[in-house]
Amino acid sequence: MFHFSRLVDLRTGPQIPRRSNLTFTDQFDNLEKHTQWGIEFVEKYTKFVKERSEIETNYAKQIRNLSKKYQPKKNSREEDESKYTFCRAFLTSLNELNDYAGQHEVIAENLTSQIITELSRYLLELKTERKTSFHDGRKAQQHIESSWKQLESCKRKFERDCKEADRAQQYFEKMDADINVTKADVEKARQQAQMRHQMASDSKGDYSSYLQKFNQEQNEHYFTVIPNIFQKLQDMEEKRIDRLGVCMKTFADVDRQVLPIVGKCLDGMTKAAESIEPTTDSKQVVESFKSGFEPPGDVDFEDYGQAMKRTVSETSLSNSREAKEAKEAKERPAGKSKGKLWPFIKNKNKLSLKLITLNSHVRNLIEGSGPEDFSHLPPEQRRKKLQGKLDDLNKDIQKEMDQRDALTKMKDVYVKNPQMGDPASVDPRLSEIGQNIEKLQFEAQKFEGWLAEVEEKMPSKSDTNRRSGLYENQNNTTVSNNCAQDRERPLSSPDGSYTEEQNSETQVKANINPLPPTSSTPDFDDEFDDEETLPTIGTCKALYPFEGHNEGTISVAEGELLYVIEEDKGDGWTRVRRNEEEEGYVPTSYVEVFLETNAKGAMTYI
Repeated sequence: MFHFSRLVDLRTGPQIPRRSNLTFTDQFDNLEKHTQWGIEFVEKYTKFVKERSEIETNYAKQIRNLSKKYQPKKNSREEDESKYTFCRAFLTSLNELNDYAGQHEVIAENLTSQIITELSRYLLELKTERKTSFHDGRKAQQHIESSWKQLESCKRKFERDCKEADRAQQYFEKMDADINVTKADVEKARQQAQMRHQMASDSKGDYSSYLQKFNQEQNEHYFTVIPNIFQKLQDMEEKRIDRLGVCMKTFADVDRQVLPIVGKCLDGMTKAAESIEPTTDSKQVVESFKSGFEPPGDVDFEDYGQAMKRTVSETSLSNSREAKEAKEAKERPAGKSKGKLWPFIKNKNKLSLKLITLNSHVRNLIEGSGPEDFSHLPPEQRRKKLQGKLDDLNKDIQKEMDQRDALTKMKDVYVKNPQMGDPASVDPRLSEIGQNIEKLQFEAQKFEGWLAEVEEKMPSKSDTNRRSGLYENQNNTTVSNNCAQDRERPLSSPDGSYTEEQNSETQVKANINPLPPTSSTPDFDDEFDDEETLPTIGTCKALYPFEGHNEGTISVAEGELLYVIEEDKGDGWTRVRRNEEEEGYVPTSYVEVFLETNAKGAMTYI
């Protein structure tokens, strides 16, 4: 295995330390440049991932805006569009496209959290570790250079002392050989030579000891300190490269993780496209714009060959036409529109085929404009609109009746338990609900009359049974009207059709005044006993004990588990069951209710 420490093997040995220092310095500079380039590469890769994340975020935002832009608007047109399979398929594709955009947001989030954040934190650690390693290397380099300089100083001093000792020895020998020099001068030269020799000997000892110390430090520097520093740099570099590899793998895994969900989004778009049914959509168009008109009869032949016959023909034709129009005007019910709804008319002077109602009919169907009785629409479309309006009124009536029943129960409980509330406080609300029911019943009867009028004039194929779906008065309220026969009006029918058996000459007057509901309310116990066994819609747990002394209530113990058969309808009571024979009402605030997901809101009592 290659190690950075082998970079110092180029040195010639500790005997030539200056050359070794120069070699080490060169390698040290190379490593410093290389590690700095490695850090810059990590920064470049981090910037690359950040830009990719921004691209994914912007792309997801644009896809979401595109999906939102083409979502159907909240208007009357939306209801018409939802009838066609291709419109529903397009809406499904838009929703799937919105989910598809969400997966690109997930990609951007994962790139930020798993790569960008981690690399940014690692870069700080990498820079700190690199700075520490090179600081230690510089410090070791300065120490060995300082020792080298001190060794050079000892060496020069030893060399200088040796030269001084040699000169002193030569001067002593010269003085000793000269017969003219006094003995004192010779002795002085001899002592000076001895002193210089001693100084040279001391310098030699200092130089020898420091040289030994320097060699030890140099050996430790090149074989221990510097290899350790290089090893740290090598470990740092390998860790950096490994971290880059992990990030590049994560970069691919982030995309791979969302591929299953992206595939589901694309499968949803494909499934939506395959659900388009051209035949069904075309039939829906026919059903939407079907007028119910009968085709016009044959046009009579008018002979213009003879003037007299032509005059007689025109006169007779004119007379017959005028008589026919007078008869139709007489038979036309009051309040009906005077404009003809035939697709073709006959001109007074000549036959001309003119389309007079199609555009207005289509526009009225789309915009929903026109009189309250929808008399501006063709018979079939008018019947559908009246039937839909009637169904909406029935739902509103049933809703008001449910509220009235709940308040009646609560009032009965207040009467039997005055400490729970004042019964008189419920009367204003009951009166208001009664007035609302009365108004809704009047509206329902009015639309029922219009519906009966339309069905009387429908073609013979309308003789099939249709149920109007009108309400059934829950408190036996009787409604007086001027109809020839009373009709039974069930609350709902499976097919939404109606049955009409009234005589064709019967007309419903607009001033029908239903009688107000009686003030008497059904007895609490009778209503409870008359109801059939209700299905379970959830469970509940008693939070507090409840005695249940009053009739219609049931006593429960704290922590007891019971079955819920009727949820709270605003009166503060929930109907529960302990077993097949024991059931009753408990205060809603005394229990914690857990309704089944498919049962909530599905209970409606009549």
